Amino acid sequence: MASEIEWRKLRADELRARAREDAIVIVPVGSLEQHGPHLPVEVDSMLGETVAQRTARLVAEKEPCLVLPMLWTGLSEHHMSFGGTITLDDVTFLAVLRCICRSIVRHGFRRIVLLNGHGGNDNAMRMAADMLTPELEVPIIQFTYWYAAAEPIAAILETQKGLRHACEAETSMMMALRPELVARDRIAIATAANTTPEVSDLVGGGVYRWRTLGAMSSAGVVGNPDAATPEKGERLLAGIAAELARKLTNKDLWAQPFLSDRVQP
Repeated sequence: MASEIEWRKLRADELRARAREDAIVIVPVGSLEQHGPHLPVEVDSMLGETVAQRTARLVAEKEPCLVLPMLWTGLSEHHMSFGGTITLDDVTFLAVLRCICRSIVRHGFRRIVLLNGHGGNDNAMRMAADMLTPELEVPIIQFTYWYAAAEPIAAILETQKGLRHACEAETSMMMALRPELVARDRIAIATAANTTPEVSDLVGGGVYRWRTLGAMSSAGVVGNPDAATPEKGERLLAGIAAELARKLTNKDLWAQPFLSDRVQP
């Protein structure tokens, strides 16, 4: 059943046919923001799109699946002090997601996945799913890939419990995908950065406080890029895609009712 999964490479008539087949449509969303002294600003978009495409290829072995081009900017105000970052405001970001999803539904598709590749987008993308599901009357799945694939990620990383920022995980995956963009001689600057404790480390979990990355780390890095290797990066990409595909092809994910036809007494 596997076939072309990139929306941008298909003709309009081919896309109409995919809609009739009830294809899953994955909308990858990333960012363009600083990633420490050793990585390029496109990390979240490059990794998010790669994860989306690898996941879609695995899904397409069982049922039709498409991936839109990466939405390359999101909510990154907390990175602006380092330079190199392009950010949207909340209203614009939600409006763009709404327009994308409305377009997809108008063409007959009924299953949408908002795949997030940037931590700063988390809250707004969940809000988008909450807002757009009753408005468009289609099931909209939202996830951030490192939370949805937390178990395989944790099993591979050696110095972190999960994916952070310009860290062991992201640096490893960039080494695997685009090694020429990783400034290995500058990783030492990242690992020598001054950092401050996280709020949860001070007062316990369940408490949120917005902070800039500059307030957290003088190098704009959270995690340990010194432990990164390209081999680890390829294992991460493969494990993440396999876990996401497993979840997206689970029939129960899509079969659960999500709208009620009547007002509850």
